[in-house]
Amino acid sequence: MMSSSLDKNKRSRGIRGRCLWCVNCVKWIPVLFIVTIVVWSYYAYVIQLCFLTVPNAVERVFYLLGYHALFIIFMWAYWQTIFTEIGRVPNQFRLPPSEVEKLAEADTEDAQRQVLERFAQNLPVTNRTVTGAVRYCHKCQHIKPDRAHHCSVCGECVLKMDHHCPWVNNCVAFTNYKFFILFLGYALLYCIFIALTSLKYFISFWRNELKEMSRFHILFLFFVSVMFAISLVSLFGYHCYLVLHNRSTLEAFRAPVFQAGPDKDGYSLGKYNNFQEVFGDNPKTWFLPLFTSLGDGVSYPQRLLDEDRDLLLGGASTAAGWGAPTAAVVSAPASARAAATSSSSVAVTIDDDEEDDEDDGEEEERLRRPPRNGMAGSAAASAVARSSWRDHHSQVQLS
Repeated sequence: MMSSSLDKNKRSRGIRGRCLWCVNCVKWIPVLFIVTIVVWSYYAYVIQLCFLTVPNAVERVFYLLGYHALFIIFMWAYWQTIFTEIGRVPNQFRLPPSEVEKLAEADTEDAQRQVLERFAQNLPVTNRTVTGAVRYCHKCQHIKPDRAHHCSVCGECVLKMDHHCPWVNNCVAFTNYKFFILFLGYALLYCIFIALTSLKYFISFWRNELKEMSRFHILFLFFVSVMFAISLVSLFGYHCYLVLHNRSTLEAFRAPVFQAGPDKDGYSLGKYNNFQEVFGDNPKTWFLPLFTSLGDGVSYPQRLLDEDRDLLLGGASTAAGWGAPTAAVVSAPASARAAATSSSSVAVTIDDDEEDDEDDGEEEERLRRPPRNGMAGSAAASAVARSSWRDHHSQVQLS
């Protein structure tokens, strides 16, 4: 009996292993399709167009140099997007077995919530569920860091997940989002360059001035490049919009929830700072497929938190760390100073008291409003956030 059960388990594991292998192979089909199109376009452009069709040597050299420059950086960005490891949740967010057992034994939702809040009180998490609870992944058994989500395809939680892209067979997230943007941008330039340089010979096709062999490749080369360029324009433009507003695709559809409620612009620090968050603060590496994104993928500066601090503290703040309290309050009244003391630790603490009275709620809402001079307040908040971000990024690099 025991041997037969062991044999059944081995057979079931073998079947699951083969099925998993087949699924993994199927996932690479979209990537192979893209690679096949690119390889054919290389042959059609370099051989059929440049060497067999273009009569002028200077024109041919110009075409080949421009094409290969775009081809190399385009494929480099594509490679980086595909093979960069996804950002995984640090172990400090994982519940130990004792806490998992307490969570399983909790009879009510409130009891489960208290277990999670006690464990998360020392973690840098500010995002909440729609009910105001700490975000917890039952599959991975850990607290979700801000902007992290569980990917059903990858089977784990991913830091700052944007979406899972079948065309790269990888999650587009914190570690490779810059590469993905560059991949879209250079793919668009690649298609536009091919379309513009082959247009002259595409017109010659309709005049029956091309050789029979080249006609097929140049015709389809032009149509395929134009078709992909049209589709890439909308996709690249949309992700440029997301970068400038500091949102992920998931956050664009569902605004992140903070303790004060949902806010689609909760992480927006101004377009330039938002751009730097993804591309880094060194202009020389902005458009190279090298990882230069700021931060650690776990903690992010927040617009409301920095604006609150700048408003309540009269512009005096600190860049010592994430949500670090400021020592002196310059021009705030006594009630505002009390609110500033509590709001300065929002990013790293959990408020267990959800039943504030109505007067306190109105006062907090009044204090959270941006200053009337919105431009000045946003500029000051962005400067504070940018300084804080760079200090934290330096600490991450040193560690």
